[in-house]
Amino acid sequence: MKYKHLFFDLDHTLWDFERSSAESLAEVYHTFRMAELGVADLDKFISTYLRINYQLWRELERGEIPHGHIREHRFRLVMEELGAPLETDFRPMEETYINLLPTKSYLMDGALEVLNYARDKGYLLHILTNGFDVVQGTKMQSAGIFDYFTHLITNEKAQSRKPDRRIFEYAIACAGARCHECLMIGDNWEADIVGARNFGMDAVYYNPAGTPFDEAPTHEIRHLRELMEIL
Repeated sequence: MKYKHLFFDLDHTLWDFERSSAESLAEVYHTFRMAELGVADLDKFISTYLRINYQLWRELERGEIPHGHIREHRFRLVMEELGAPLETDFRPMEETYINLLPTKSYLMDGALEVLNYARDKGYLLHILTNGFDVVQGTKMQSAGIFDYFTHLITNEKAQSRKPDRRIFEYAIACAGARCHECLMIGDNWEADIVGARNFGMDAVYYNPAGTPFDEAPTHEIRHLRELMEIL
């Protein structure tokens, strides 16, 4: 085998963030009776949240805002855009959503098949995520994949975030690995692919939408099952 260690991103790569988030947001919508706040369209609420949340995470990745800014402001920004009363306390919505989200068990299509294949082939599997220990661990437990992985490496443990090379240094130190033995698999071009490339690690760009990119990664796949052809 060319590689011994596989480092997987979690959200959007193995764990189905969009489906999990949409279901959690629907529960928040009904729990807080948002129709009475003037938010009449559930689908519009979900799509607005996902768009604003994505924008905030991009700002975080560029170092423009701290992580706490996201949780403090995203529901307020969503509800303001949708015309909810400004005096509404949005913090209980955020807390409810954060508690619900990690309990969802949805995986990306092919994820379990790929994990079984890689484990059976003798690869050592690790998670390398910009999420937090408890939240990401709960997601993995809920989805039944926690025991596939030797290490759960988070920005919280590494005190740095992808694409910063320090989190990759921390990851291979935890795994007791050498860089040439490792392969990063993720959906985020900047965090996962550019981060790995700048560190000197090979990377698989999971790109189901066919998003254009400037420089070729080591590998590109549109479906997770294509990873089995590389391993």
